[in-house]
Amino acid sequence: MHLCESALPSRLIDYSAGLMARILLLLALLLAAPFFAGCRHSDPVREPVATAGAEPNAALVLSSSSLQDGQFPRAFTCDGEDTSPALAWTAPPSNTKSLVLTVTDPDAHTFTHWVLFNLPASAKSLPENIPKQDQLADGSRQGRNDFAKIGYAGPCAPRRSTHRYFFDLFALNSTLDLPAGATRAQVEDAMNTHVVARGKLMARYSR
Repeated sequence: MHLCESALPSRLIDYSAGLMARILLLLALLLAAPFFAGCRHSDPVREPVATAGAEPNAALVLSSSSLQDGQFPRAFTCDGEDTSPALAWTAPPSNTKSLVLTVTDPDAHTFTHWVLFNLPASAKSLPENIPKQDQLADGSRQGRNDFAKIGYAGPCAPRRSTHRYFFDLFALNSTLDLPAGATRAQVEDAMNTHVVARGKLMARYSR
């Protein structure tokens, strides 16, 4: 008799323990769901694809006399005058019709700091302090940065951090039928398959 009475509570304990384990597992999954959802990133802007007529290994050498030893001086950031730095580049391929310049911060989810397009193929440089206006005197147009403003907006990373900023210059075999104020996503979509050469320059800024 004692054996039967002791076996029943044992089975009840085992069942209760199993039920409690399943409940705890379900609660853990419910609590973890928002975390996994928050880890998802939005799809990145599609990388422009080179045109079939691009020259093998065609590259533009991009440089800047304003950026010292790969660093942004304060004047070209939100902590200073926030003016655009001077840039220069080598001659693009002969079939170039226009140039596109973008400046992005990959350490802040590819934050866009500058979009400049339909720059004349004959251009070999940009001076400091490009006006922050829709269209420039040479016919080139400026897009909208991720501060929702037209033209250049310099580094402005969180305090006590160092971010990288990439200047990307693209030579295209066409001009872009886009209005001033276009976003980087719109510009990169429009120039897809029209890239004949590319140049890149990186500089850092610490706050």
